[in-house]
Parts: sequence; structure tokens; C-alpha cells
Amino acid sequence: MRENTGLQPSPIARHKAFEKVWGTPPGWARLAAVNHNIVGKRFMLTALVFFTIGGLLAMLIRTQLASSESAFMDAEQYAQVFTMHGTVMMFLFAIPFFEGGAMYLLPKLLGTRDLAFPRMSAYGYWCYLFGGTILIAALIGGVAPDSGWFMYTPLSSNIFSPGINSDVWLLGITFVEISALSAAIEIIVSILKLRAAGMSLDKMPILAWYMLVVATMMLVGFPPLILGSVLLEVERAFGLPFFDPTRGGDPLLWQHLFWLFGHPEVYIIFLPAAGAISTILPVFAGTPLAGYRIIIAALVSMAFLSFGLWVHHMYTVGIPHVALSFFSAASAMVAVPTAIQIFAWLATISHGHPRFSVPMLHIFGFFFVFVIGGLTGVMLAMVPFDWQAHDTHFVVAHLHYVLVGGFVFPMLAAAYYWLPHISGRQPVQHLSKAAFWMVFIGFNVTFFMMHLTGLRGMPRRVFEYPAESGWETLNFISSMGSFVMTMGFALIALDFILLFRFGRRYHRNPWKAGTLEWAMPTPPPSYNFASLPSVERRADLLDPDRLGPALAAGEGYLGMPRNGRMELLAVDIASGRPDHVVRLPRQTFLPLATAVATGSFFLALLFKVYWMAPLALALVTALFLLWTGDTAEKEDLEDLDIGHGLALPPHMQAPYPPAWWAMLLALIADATAFISLLFGTLFLWISAPNWPPAEISGVDPLPALVAAAVLVISAWTGHRAVQAGPGAASLLLLNMVCQLVAIAIFGWLLLLVWPRAQAHGAGASVFVVIAFAALHNSIGVVLASFGLFRISKGYVSRKRLLDLRIGQLWHGYSAAVGLTALAFPILLAALVGETTR
Repeated sequence: MRENTGLQPSPIARHKAFEKVWGTPPGWARLAAVNHNIVGKRFMLTALVFFTIGGLLAMLIRTQLASSESAFMDAEQYAQVFTMHGTVMMFLFAIPFFEGGAMYLLPKLLGTRDLAFPRMSAYGYWCYLFGGTILIAALIGGVAPDSGWFMYTPLSSNIFSPGINSDVWLLGITFVEISALSAAIEIIVSILKLRAAGMSLDKMPILAWYMLVVATMMLVGFPPLILGSVLLEVERAFGLPFFDPTRGGDPLLWQHLFWLFGHPEVYIIFLPAAGAISTILPVFAGTPLAGYRIIIAALVSMAFLSFGLWVHHMYTVGIPHVALSFFSAASAMVAVPTAIQIFAWLATISHGHPRFSVPMLHIFGFFFVFVIGGLTGVMLAMVPFDWQAHDTHFVVAHLHYVLVGGFVFPMLAAAYYWLPHISGRQPVQHLSKAAFWMVFIGFNVTFFMMHLTGLRGMPRRVFEYPAESGWETLNFISSMGSFVMTMGFALIALDFILLFRFGRRYHRNPWKAGTLEWAMPTPPPSYNFASLPSVERRADLLDPDRLGPALAAGEGYLGMPRNGRMELLAVDIASGRPDHVVRLPRQTFLPLATAVATGSFFLALLFKVYWMAPLALALVTALFLLWTGDTAEKEDLEDLDIGHGLALPPHMQAPYPPAWWAMLLALIADATAFISLLFGTLFLWISAPNWPPAEISGVDPLPALVAAAVLVISAWTGHRAVQAGPGAASLLLLNMVCQLVAIAIFGWLLLLVWPRAQAHGAGASVFVVIAFAALHNSIGVVLASFGLFRISKGYVSRKRLLDLRIGQLWHGYSAAVGLTALAFPILLAALVGETTR
């Protein structure tokens, strides 16, 4: 159906037509839902369930520590509870909650109907749910991880953790991180490509800027953790000694890989909450956000600095003094962009006429708590003080002041602000203020006392302490405060239940905000906007009360569904100029089935049924390939009418559609993991004991030259295939042959390296680097085979080159990885030889 021709349907008829296409049927079909409204709410609700579990574990900890030499839990039980509390709060609550909030809100704030890859969002949710369930099931079964949520080696190695406890953490968290990486790619591509027409980068709502920076940090911050988890699991399962100092490994390698993720994660958690404050505060202050551009510069600089601070957590491990000075200065410097944001918020309040409501009350709680946490953070950034307070309760108190103050209070402000949008009802607010004060007072009583116990020398992770230590009174007060805080959270939960049950219905935009999410009915329909808006000014200074009825009447773009298709508008990244039409796939059970197959792969590894793992991986690959048929076309399409006299090509005929950008971002994440692997080997060469090894596995020149030649040819054929289009079958066949030859040579090298891989960290590093390259060539074979299939079925033409363009990216990258892997043993041998001179 064409837009703006003939008689226009009524808003009700338009709503019914869109709901027929975009809506999710009831019953079991809800398991096939991929709509961002449903998936986002599932993420948030599941994260709140895990938050409840983590909170109950915290109460067990505080009960244990309320008195000296308590018999409430023994050492093993306490270790599991302590480890799972941190794991649940960091990995299963904080990050998934803001992922869900971003999935729900971003399409609305950006003026579009869904995210770029709805099926990937649904797959990420199921991976998150299943991975978290594995961890909780292990806790119930008494085999939960017990080495701390940071899993330091050698405590988590086979010698000190011989059961499956550590394996549960390593494999479960890796399973969950699939969700985080898929969400990062989803968020980045959606923000860059799926915005309202005319919404240039400098017109985006401030929350979109925050989420763009956060998702980029996740993209490069999570691969080091995933790599470290894989290496430690490989050491535990197959004896490759990356962290064993007796065989050329180093336990500190784990700390470096973990904190390369761990310190940026603090800002990954804080920045979405800061984005919510930057969105909410101007609404209640009645004035635009002060310093929009300088806030963007501050958060970008904060993201950059956060990746240079990981040694902030390792001051006491023997770092050289020059390095300590650098990391201490960088740790203090990151306070500057944080202060810029806080002063911009204070300027916004001072320029306006604030309305004090429940969201503003929680923002006040944020200011008070987070500033204290920031000040103690600056204290801990100073090396002499950190040496005194390291691994004491002072650090625990600082962590909670930063994370609870920096995330939970803004999260509650955001909940009270956006729940009317989700529910279509206004809060009852009979309990809201009392609940806030119970949480605020209980929190400060709990964790301020822990500053004092820390300064008096109480170490972290102890499950009992002697009565004569002088810590008992402070611990008892702290425990009482935690129970008050817990009752406050229970009141907040009750308040939200009352909102959904008894809150009065309200029309759109109860807060008189200026962002696009309020230019739609509440609760929102599955398609968000009946027609897509065009933006001519900054997207937090709009008039939703005027814009909403106009969009419902079809005055925007793509104002009626076309042939039962779900269509979005993609724009130029910088200018926001309309670029092409994205056609989304319909809801399906495939994401759920793929997540189940992925879960079976991790369970096979966990229970050491290794013969099942390749079968599960093959099933996962086959299921992913089944995803691709829904939006395929066998004929070139004419440009599609989007309304207002404009016609644009569909995404499969556009040069840089969302899927191309997704592959590019996936390669960036993969390259981060590969660089981290090379960094790990360099670290072992510099710092590990028992170096150099007696012998380095070399590479025979002739097979190496053959492998290098076929890798270059595979990259060339991937490039030429795009130019050949539907005539690329022979090129792709040659590409497959070349990559199979490379895989065979890599396999032969792995067999040669294996005897030395278990003997020394150098051999283990060479083995893993070569295996990394072989895996990527295997994926290249799959992509080349898929390209051949698509050509044979007529899905590729001179205009429809998306499948070949995605393959081109992978083949070029995998060739670079393979060439690096071939050069790696030579470089390592040269480094070792230089060391032994």
C-alpha cells in the first residue's frame, strides 16, 4: 500500500493494520516474540528477579557478619554465597537491566519502530536467562562458584577448586556474555542507523549518546573477560598452563584480563544511569539540559580513560613504581569528566524551577551517595592509601557507594519516571517517599559503617572474626541498616504492584517531557509510531503533545504497512538523511531454539561430555543459517515509497545496511579478543616465572608459506566475489578450497604443538593462537558455502550483494588472523632468543 495517496484511513484503522503485522499472538506464541517492547520488559523483569536473589544473598552475608564467630554459615557456604552475591549483582542484574531498558526505550527515543535485529535481541535474552539459571541451579545444588566473583587464580584453578564450582562460573558467565555482546551490537547499529529522518548525531537525545558510548565500551570491554574465562577453562579441562607459575604461566595474567573488563564495567554500569538522570532532570527542572555538547565530550573521555585504569585494582601485586604513578594519575583524572556531568546537572537545576517529585527524590539520593563514593574512589586512587585499605571493607563500602549510588538510585528514578509509559498509569505514591527514605537511610547506615570497619583493618571475604577485634558493634549496626534497606526495597516492590493494579489511567506525556517516547499512546502499541517522525531540532526539545496526533494520523513516513512487511527507515549515520528501508523478519521460535542449542553446548563442556560439544555447535550453526530466509528476495525491487514524495531502496539493495555494520562491529569485538590473547603472551614473556621455555614450537617454512598463500587467495576471492555478484560461484568455491587447506595445515600444526602445549605457557599460547585462526577459517568455510547456496537459489544479483559483502569482511579478517598466527611462533621464538642472550 502506498502512502499519501487517495483517502487516508482513520487512526483506528491504521492501528489495526499495524497491529496485525507487528503484534505478537497470545499463548505459547509469546515464546516466539521478538518485539523490542516484549524483549526489553523481559530483560528488566528477569534482572529484577536476579536482583532479589542477590539481595537475599546479601542478607545472608550480613547475618553471618552481625556477630563475631557466627555459626550461621561455615566457610564453604559463605564462600559460595559471597561469590554468588557479587556475580548475580554484577553480571545478572546491573548490566542486563540497563540492556532491557535500552531495548525498550531506544526505538521510541529515536523515532523508530524496533531495533535493528529483533531476533538477536530475543536470542540474547534466552542466553541470559539460561546462563543465569545455570548459576542459580548450581547455588541450590551446593556446587556454586566459591572463589570470589572475580575468580582470582590460583584459587579458581584445579589445585584449589577441583570440582565443577569454578567451571560453573567460567562457562555460565561466558554464556551470559553472549547476551551482552549481542546487545552491544544491537544498540550501536540501531542508534547509528535507525533514527528519525533529520535526526543528525548532534540532534540525538542525550540518553542515546550515553547508550552509544556504553555499548561501544561493552564491545571492546567484554572480550578480554570472555578470553580469560576460555583460557582458564582450557587450563582446568586440558592442562594448558596459562596461569600456572610452575609451567610458565602467571596468575597475574588472569587479573589483567579480568580488570581490562572489570574497571570499564563500573562505568558501563554508571553511564546508563547518568543518561537517565540527564534525561529526567531537565524535565523536572523545566529547562533544557545545560552543557549538552560538553556532557557528550565528557562521557566520551570517561569511556576512553576507563580502559587505562585496570591496574587501579592491582597496586599491591608488585607493579613497577613508574607504572603505579601512571595508573594513579589516570585514576584521579577520570574524576574530571564525572565532575563535568555533575556540575552540568547542578547548572540545569539552578537555571530552572525544579518540581520535587519521587523521581527527583531518588536523584537527590544519587547525588548524596555517589559523591561520597567518588571521593573515596579518589582516595583509593592514591597508591599509599590504597596499600593501607586494599582488600578491606573500605573497598567494599566504596564499591557499593559507587554502584548503588551510581546505578540503583537513578534506576529507581527512571522506574518512577517511565513506569507510566509502560503501564499507562500514574503511580499511587502512597508508599513511594517512605520507601525511598528507608532505602536511603538503611543504605548509608550499612555501608558507612563498613568504611569504619575497613579503616580498622577488617579484611574482605572473611566469614568470621574474633570478638576482641573491635569490629563487632560496627558490624551489628551495619547489619541492622541492611535489614532496613531491604524493607525499603520491599516497599518499593509493593508500590510498583499497586501502580499496575490501582494507578489511575493517564493520557500521554504526564511529565510534559520533550522526547519522542511520549508522542505515542501509553502503554505503547507494538509498532510504537503509526508513521515515523521527521526531526528538525534536538530530540529532547520536541512537542510530543502536538507530534503524537499528527503521527497517528499518518503524517510521517511509512504510514501504512506494505504487503504484510515490518518496515523501518534507515538514515545516514552523520546527517540523519533517509537512506534506505529496512525490512525486519517476523516473530519465530528460532531464537529460543538457537539459545537452547547454545546452552547444550555449554552444558556439554560443563559436564565434560566433550564429544557432544561439536554436535551442539553444528546445530547452533545450522539454526543461525535458518534465520536468514525471512527477508530474502529473488528479484530486484524498485525503490519503495516512504511518503512525502520519497522512495528508497530496500536494505538488501543498499551498500551499507545494518547487517553490514553488525558484522564490522562483531569483527572489532573479535579483534579485541585476539589482541588480548597476544597481549597475554607478551605479558607471560615479560613477567611469568620459569621463562624462557626449554624449546619453542617453530613453523616449518614450506607449510607456512602454503598456508599464507591460500589465506591471501581466500581474502582476494572474497573481495572479487562482490565484484562478480551472481557470477561468483567459482570464486567462492576456490575460497572454500583455500580455507580448507589452511584448516588442514593449522590442524597439523596443532598436533605438532600439542606435546609442548601442556608443558609450558609458551607452547600453550602458540597452540591457542593457531586454534583461534583455524576456528575463524572454519567459519569462513561456512560463510563461503552459504554464499554459494544463496547464489544457486537466486538470492544474489548485481544489486543484492549483502551476503557477499558480509562474507568479504569475514574472509579478509580471517586471513589477517591466520597470517598473524603463522608469524606468531616465529616472533615468540625471536623474543625468547633475545631474552636468553
